[in-house]
Amino acid sequence: MTTDTMSTTRTRRGALELVAAMGLSGTLGVFVLESGASSFNVVFFRCVFGALALTGYCLFRGYLRNTGLTRRTLALAALGGVFIVFNWVLLFSAYGRTSISVATVVYHTQPFYVVLLGVPFFRTGLDRHRVGWIVVAFVGVLLVADVSTADLTGGSGYLLGVGQALLAALLYAFATVIAKYLTIRPELTALIQVLVGIVLLLPFTRLGDTAGIDARWGWLVGLGVIHTCVMYILLYSSYQKLTTDRIAVLSFVYPAVAILVDFAVYGHRIGPLQMLGVPLIVAAGLGVNLGLRLLPGGRRPAPERHTPAPAPVPAGQEVRR
Repeated sequence: MTTDTMSTTRTRRGALELVAAMGLSGTLGVFVLESGASSFNVVFFRCVFGALALTGYCLFRGYLRNTGLTRRTLALAALGGVFIVFNWVLLFSAYGRTSISVATVVYHTQPFYVVLLGVPFFRTGLDRHRVGWIVVAFVGVLLVADVSTADLTGGSGYLLGVGQALLAALLYAFATVIAKYLTIRPELTALIQVLVGIVLLLPFTRLGDTAGIDARWGWLVGLGVIHTCVMYILLYSSYQKLTTDRIAVLSFVYPAVAILVDFAVYGHRIGPLQMLGVPLIVAAGLGVNLGLRLLPGGRRPAPERHTPAPAPVPAGQEVRR
């Protein structure tokens, strides 16, 4: 097999892995809502079952030997876990206040926060093109939020859900920035973060509320095993095989699947005005990640030197460029 053929095969496999990971991400909201548990309880048990599954996987692969952990990396991974865990709590709460579709699309503003945080933390440039794309994205957010819909669905509760999705995206961006300073395996980072989540959320978790959920335990187990362990493995494996531009494009499978699943399962559909906002956010996301020029004149901006943040999971390993 020639080098070119091997490279093509590797890229195709990475693309399939990333599409699978994004597809799983799109079903996340159904598992959360069908569990019937509060957002704190859902995240707590996601961390518990995710920790069990990730521990088994790391033991099987030998990742718990020679981990390379230092006090600094452990502290950074734990801090990232704090941001990740509360990002989940806010996003899951937003599902119930708005809808899976609206919360997911608004949450997909993560890359723009990462770009903004890159200015003080990594001294990356923020030219007029990137500023323009960020403005386009938040115009899209305003359209997706659709105040008229908020009036119909309870006003402040709906808008609070939109705000929770935006804040969840910001917390995820902080976790992404922290991950840039980590040199340990991403699976190990994820394990540390869910372990932190167990300790952090235990005081907020109402264990007594789980007495009557019966068969709905399956949804909570699925969140830990499928949407944490399996999805992480697929996601990080794909990052090693794909370039940043491919990741940026394929990441939008996530909100697309979420919108389709929300309609298929719950009959929720986004309105005409909201439909205008979705492509604005998608186009802005691609523009920022691919370094596309928005305004006339000037040089084409270079793409950001970071891995896009496509899904509600901790950022991890650097990708091949």
